[in-house]
Amino acid sequence: MRSREAAYLSAISAASVAYAVTRACSKGELAEYCSCDNKIKKRKTQKFKWGGCSDDIRYGENFSKQFLDIREDPNTALGLMNLHNNEAGRRSVRSRMQRTCKCHGVSGSCSMQICWRRLPPFRKVAEGLFQRYEGASHVKFVERRRKKLKAVSPDLKKPIRTDLVYLDDSPDYCEKNETLNILGTHGRICNRTSHGMDGCRLLCCGRGYQTRVREVEEKCNCRFVWCCNVVCDICRSKREEHVCN
Repeated sequence: MRSREAAYLSAISAASVAYAVTRACSKGELAEYCSCDNKIKKRKTQKFKWGGCSDDIRYGENFSKQFLDIREDPNTALGLMNLHNNEAGRRSVRSRMQRTCKCHGVSGSCSMQICWRRLPPFRKVAEGLFQRYEGASHVKFVERRRKKLKAVSPDLKKPIRTDLVYLDDSPDYCEKNETLNILGTHGRICNRTSHGMDGCRLLCCGRGYQTRVREVEEKCNCRFVWCCNVVCDICRSKREEHVCN
């Protein structure tokens, strides 16, 4: 697939590999190959001093490139798309690297700060890429002296390295498509009060929904019986469910 969903998948995969390898380096789990980023300590600053164990994002990025980029053909439209999105994913990690500092000095005066760089929570990387997914650039393959991707229309902005790009419009996920393995949303249970992806308004694709009541059996009144069992009653209750038309 060459859709924006495929673009996001490429980016999050490349980011995940770079992130996991970088973290493993700092933990000493790949001591034979990498450790902390010591090059950063050579940078001179007046406000603080670099020290501690900075996460070596460069090693993680290089590993991600060797692991994922090598399989892509830069002479094809799909290869260029995947290479671009892989790099966007890695840049999403690098741009969110955090500086952490610790104070040193007499009686907590903080006369000197020792700082190091560390990875952000991966959730922030994923959220940033999801924003890029929503604003992904529709591009086309141009084969001239140098093969490249460019915006499908001159009215659209030129995608930058941190943007996600896609070649084809996304399929209709509302309807079942066995060829593309899309299940559709007919018969899906939705949340009537949610404004998110699971909400009936969005999930049912404007077709509306039906409300049904079904009887549910659940374990309840569980208690410990010496020794050594947990005994529960079976409670029955009625529950409303909302199902997409």
